[in-house]
Amino acid sequence: MRAMRVHEAGGRLRFDEVEAPAPGPGEVALAVRACGVNFADTLMVKGTYQETPPFPFAPGIEVCGVVTALGQGVEGLAVGDRVAAMVGAGGFAEAAVARAACCVKVPDAMPDAAAAALLVAHGTSHLALARRARLKPGERLLVLGAGGGVGLTAVEIGAVMGAEVIAVARGAEKQAAARAKGAAHVLDADAATLRDAVRALGGADVVYDAVGGELWKAAFRACNFEARLLPIGFASGEVPQIPANHLLVKNLDVIGLYWGAYYRHAPQAMAESLRAILAWWAEGRIAPVIAATLPLEDAEAALDLLRARKAAGKVVLATG
Repeated sequence: MRAMRVHEAGGRLRFDEVEAPAPGPGEVALAVRACGVNFADTLMVKGTYQETPPFPFAPGIEVCGVVTALGQGVEGLAVGDRVAAMVGAGGFAEAAVARAACCVKVPDAMPDAAAAALLVAHGTSHLALARRARLKPGERLLVLGAGGGVGLTAVEIGAVMGAEVIAVARGAEKQAAARAKGAAHVLDADAATLRDAVRALGGADVVYDAVGGELWKAAFRACNFEARLLPIGFASGEVPQIPANHLLVKNLDVIGLYWGAYYRHAPQAMAESLRAILAWWAEGRIAPVIAATLPLEDAEAALDLLRARKAAGKVVLATG
């Protein structure tokens, strides 16, 4: 098969002819049709991601593909099934392997690119809000970094779950996107004004934060009694320190979420979440925003779109 692989930390991707991977016990082999491109892929290429494979390797975390072979002990899937799957790495290729427990069948009407684009971003927000934060209808959800790819899915999923969503985003285009995905309130707030602006709307019951830094501190101070805070990422470059004494005063919960850990530790929880997301897509309740679909050989250009923050939505690679 052909794969776009990186051979050293910080190197450029190049096409290699390599042997197609064979599925082990509990795994399936896939003919990859589409692969979502994520910021984590850029970190893997640099060698700085927390789960970077040994070099050389093909990046690519989320794929849509067709099952071509079953490993020992696999049940519930058959050769020919079209599935969405978390693969961890290896998706920038014509074939990949995935844990069968992390594969979900794709609705017939769903395009390959849409299936590949939903997994990481929507999966992160769904598990964060539904499983970790236990978001309830009528609660007020504050989303920091709502204009980013993952933050926008939090706005969308929070609205579908019945929350009153407060989206924090900069610029008219990103604010309009947040409104279109169901935000009840959109703030172009900085750290100096965020606390007062959120408190004027009634305070936050759940905080979804992909930014960190000073915005986290302001959001922390805008929380209601028994609020739950989710540190999802640190786009600001600053990992905030949490004053435990302040947690005491309002009975606050700070809840970590690293979505990729479910691939190894709780694949069934990941699969159940993905099935819920695909069902919402089939019902017309959610939809990925796909900024660009590029051929596999343009994988380096796809990564450049993310590095330059030029993609207003998901970037997807297509193998066909």
